[in-house]
Amino acid sequence: MPMGEEKPSVRAAAKKLESSEETPESPNAPESARSWFRRPDRAGLLIAGAVLAACGGLVLYGVLDGGDDDKRSAHPQTPTAPVTYEVTGTGTADLTFQARSESGKATVVRGAHLPWRTSVDVPVGHDPVISIVLGEDGGTARCALAIRGRHVQSATASGSFGRATCSGALPSAGGETRG
Repeated sequence: MPMGEEKPSVRAAAKKLESSEETPESPNAPESARSWFRRPDRAGLLIAGAVLAACGGLVLYGVLDGGDDDKRSAHPQTPTAPVTYEVTGTGTADLTFQARSESGKATVVRGAHLPWRTSVDVPVGHDPVISIVLGEDGGTARCALAIRGRHVQSATASGSFGRATCSGALPSAGGETRG
């Protein structure tokens, strides 16, 4: 068959369609015309849509749930006590303090603008502490520590690279301080 020519059955079906008022979907249309214009199977589309929706729901459930229940049951929650750290003065200072970290690692704030204040939960068994280190320009800064709203200790740092530390003992779960 030379290039550019159509198969005789397709050409004949097209001519028959042009001469009649039939559509390719009608049952009287030739088989070759109907095969070109078939609609997708609606039942298959519905099933595919339902499967896709179920998969999407499972993914969304996993993202929103986050699996926190497994983590909570594997590691019981450590009791904590509220602690407030406050540093007054002017300028900046490097601060190191204990916050909620079961590993006991300290939190460091470099170049904190004074005055500065934060309230955190400290795990029982890790006593709260804050350390101040002034910069080369010196100055004066004072740290203060409060546990459960009660003032525990304060200290003052002054001069070039001046240092001060405030610490305290956390109360036990009953509210009394550990000895």
